[in-house]
Amino acid sequence: MPATWPCPGPAGIGDELAVVFDRARAVRLLIVPPLFEEMNRTRRMLIETQRGLDGLGVDSILPDLPGCNESPQAFSAQSLGSWRDGMAAAARHFAATHVLAVRGGALVFPTRLPGWVLEPAKGAAILRQLLRARTLSAREAGLEENSADLLEAGRNHGLELAGYRLSAALVAGLDAAVPQDEGQRVIRQSELGGSPLWLRSEPGEDPAQSAALARIIAAEASA
Repeated sequence: MPATWPCPGPAGIGDELAVVFDRARAVRLLIVPPLFEEMNRTRRMLIETQRGLDGLGVDSILPDLPGCNESPQAFSAQSLGSWRDGMAAAARHFAATHVLAVRGGALVFPTRLPGWVLEPAKGAAILRQLLRARTLSAREAGLEENSADLLEAGRNHGLELAGYRLSAALVAGLDAAVPQDEGQRVIRQSELGGSPLWLRSEPGEDPAQSAALARIIAAEASA
């Protein structure tokens, strides 16, 4: 069910949304979603994972990153720092005991929490995918754009990529960011079976993958 939580932003503290399965149980999992379109492609899978965790006795929280989905904040005002601050605020508000960071979520999750990262992605790799999509789109329109030139411009002035207006701080931050690591366990796609949903062209779901992910987390959290 939806819930709100107080999130810091440029205009002060404001309410953000989260999907929450909360029965005040001992294990409370904060799920930090992937970034950009990977977030949209995996959202159904993650909510189904939450339902599976609920049946296995684990509470879970899936917050919006500031500026994303239903967030009232502007995406163009975001940086990796603002996303880290937001996820830390969500963890405190919901009293999370564990964390699951998915793909680019591993760049912004609260590292003080024990837990898991699912196929963590480097910021530079995410940025390359966005730049490649822009140059291919430009080529189809009869234009020539160069990824290196776009990246340099983005570091200085920000950049429009895949329908997102990235600030200069976000471009520079992504280019240098590597997954945070304080001992969280890495989960590989092979443990879930099937193909990665973040690679699909459209949002999708895979009940078997969601169930496998929920079982792994519930079993290891109680070990």
